[in-house]
Amino acid sequence: MNVILLGPPGAGKGTQAKLLEERHGMVQLSTGDMLRAAVKAGTDVGKIAEDIMKRGDLVPNDVVVSIISDRIDQPDAKRGFILDGFPRNVAQAEALDAMLEKKGLKLDHVIQMEVDDEALVERITGRFTCGNCGAGYHDRFKPTKVAGVCDVCGSTEMVRRADDNETTVRSRLATYHKETAPLLPYYKKRGNLVQLNGMAPMDQVAEEIKTVLAADQRLSG
Repeated sequence: MNVILLGPPGAGKGTQAKLLEERHGMVQLSTGDMLRAAVKAGTDVGKIAEDIMKRGDLVPNDVVVSIISDRIDQPDAKRGFILDGFPRNVAQAEALDAMLEKKGLKLDHVIQMEVDDEALVERITGRFTCGNCGAGYHDRFKPTKVAGVCDVCGSTEMVRRADDNETTVRSRLATYHKETAPLLPYYKKRGNLVQLNGMAPMDQVAEEIKTVLAADQRLSG
C-alpha cells in the first residue's frame, strides 16, 4: 500500500503518517530525512545531492526521486510507504509515477487533508511548549491551568516557535495552495485522490483514513 498525504504545515500529516506506520507496518518517507541519510551514507546519489546542497541550490527532482527509489527498495518498505510533503508540483508527481511504474508499483491513494485557512492560522499561532519538559499547550484550546506555569513540571519557561507567527503561517499556506492546486486534478484524473476534512479531530481523521485503506483488498494485517 503506497500513500501520499497532502496538506499544509499544521494539518496533522505527520501524526497520521505515524499512525499508519504503527497500524499497517508502512514506512514514512521524509525527503529531507532521506537526503540527509543518503549524504551521510555516501551513496552515489547522496554525493550528488551533497554537492548541490553545499552550493545552496535546490536538489533537482530527478535526484530526489532517485533517493526515494533507493529507499523503497529496502526491505522495511515492502509493505508500503507514506510520502509526506512530496510531490509538491506536477513535474515531481510525473517523475514519481514514472519511477514507480518502472518498478511495477503505483500509488494506491493520494489523501488530501483539506483545511480552513483561518482555523489553521489560529491552531498554529496559538501553540507553545514548556521549555523545560516539552509539554504542549495552546492559547485557546489547551491553556495552562495557571497562566504561564507548566501543568506538568511547574516551570515558567514557555517557548513559541519563531515561525509560528501569522505572517509566516499565511505565507506558507499561500505557497502550499499555489503548489498543490494543480496536483488535485492530476491525481483526480488517475482516480486515486481522496479528500478528507483535515480540521476534524485527529482520531476522526485517522478513522476516515483507515476506512479508505480498508476498502483496498490488498491491505493485510
